[in-house]
Amino acid sequence: MKKGLLTILGILIILSAILLIRTYTYPFPKQTPDESGTGWKVIRNDSAVQRLSGGIKIATVSTGSLGTFNYVPFDQFKEYLRKSYPLVYQNTENSEVNKYGLIFRFKGTDPDLLPILFLSHIDVVPPGDADVKNKEENVFHPDDKPLPAVSQVADDWDYSPFSGAVANGRIYGRGAIDMKGMLFSLMEAINNLIKNQQIPRRDIYLAFGHDEEVGGQKGALQIAEYFKKKGLSFDAVYDEGGLIMQKGSVAGIDSDVAVIGCAEKGFLSARIKVKGLGGHSSMPPMESAIGKAAIIMQRLEDHQMKPEITPLIKNFFDNIGGAMPFTSRLAIANQWLLKPLLLSQLTKNHTTNALVRTTTALTMMKGSDGTNVLAPEVEFVVNFRILPGNTVKDVKNHIAKATEGFDVEIEEIDNTREASAVSPTNTRSFRLIQAGVKEIYPEAVVTPYLTMAGTDAAKYEIVSKNVYRFMPVKINNAEKQSIHSTNEYLSIENYMKMIHYFEYLMKNYDR
Repeated sequence: MKKGLLTILGILIILSAILLIRTYTYPFPKQTPDESGTGWKVIRNDSAVQRLSGGIKIATVSTGSLGTFNYVPFDQFKEYLRKSYPLVYQNTENSEVNKYGLIFRFKGTDPDLLPILFLSHIDVVPPGDADVKNKEENVFHPDDKPLPAVSQVADDWDYSPFSGAVANGRIYGRGAIDMKGMLFSLMEAINNLIKNQQIPRRDIYLAFGHDEEVGGQKGALQIAEYFKKKGLSFDAVYDEGGLIMQKGSVAGIDSDVAVIGCAEKGFLSARIKVKGLGGHSSMPPMESAIGKAAIIMQRLEDHQMKPEITPLIKNFFDNIGGAMPFTSRLAIANQWLLKPLLLSQLTKNHTTNALVRTTTALTMMKGSDGTNVLAPEVEFVVNFRILPGNTVKDVKNHIAKATEGFDVEIEEIDNTREASAVSPTNTRSFRLIQAGVKEIYPEAVVTPYLTMAGTDAAKYEIVSKNVYRFMPVKINNAEKQSIHSTNEYLSIENYMKMIHYFEYLMKNYDR
């Protein structure tokens, strides 16, 4: 007995030693700041701020199908860009796809080099259904001093959603972050290169879709197909996706974290109609349609798709692990033994759970219209965001298993799509993102990441293997919540740094 205990103790000691040695010797990448440690100093450009402010004032809202669009603001926006950036229009080849998708080609000096492509989108989501009221607000002043103007302001917005108000060091309005800020940053960057007569070696393309918020079928998809038909391939494609998460935003990491989307999740929404007996509530059946639907929904939530640490997420944890507490480093470095424990912890938090599994979200439900009426059919919608490595077929099989034993009809709605391919990180195009981040935030930890939401980027996989999703905006949790919500704004500092970042990428791609 004593000998057996000693053996077990010896095994535990050896195992502990192995875990500790692997943790302390694990090759977590060292993030090295630039030599000065200070980064690029912000130089404010009030003319650039005014141009963005004016663009936000044009309500290029996309809702529903393309047939319900109000195209007048999109026409106004095209004209506004032309008037705001005459040098860009005069010194690039510019064209349109489906009238509202915009393409700019800035020719380089070496036609043998593959071009690079920067994306953005013109459309924005609606500002919300809140009541509006009159309020004095700051529209614009170079020193951010009050300049009163009466405007319609939605509840929960400090300034009208389409005021483009500049105050408190910020530019307010729907689309400030998502994503007119990036669109105007790209135009400013190209404009600066032209003004300074800095011609790149390879061609630089800009492509702006007009319906990203409703699926991108008439904008980005057809722009990508247009490029494909012309025989174009790109050395890199850069779009929105990741951000720079401000220190304290990522639990357990005491630094800013720049997350570079090297892939994005797929998408499937299913409307499930569950059939049962209808009738009067005074004589209900033993099992109603709504009760059956509840069982299916409970199955879907209780038995979700299996979590896993994909190679991309392993890369993510390897990169940030060096900045994490010892217990986290221990788990990351010893996944050969502790992976079940690591997955268990990750799936307990809704944010990290989304990194390691195809998520399940019950979003809509419809039954009877009367308090005493039993519906013969109940329907609900479930949305899945598909992890790279899982497929649409896997999700359909999962739904079939959850509905087994019930009389149901299943209909896919919205734009079903597979998860994107995973772009490599050992490329010039990825390393330049890292260098660009260090240029504006030298202390930030830079890491590959999985983008949760859908973007236009995946549509361009037909013209490039190197597709990256990243907007160089440093943001806290509250600011992140304002995207697609109320009181959206972009700080002037972020905007100036974003312009510099894109100019840096364009000038240094071939250095």
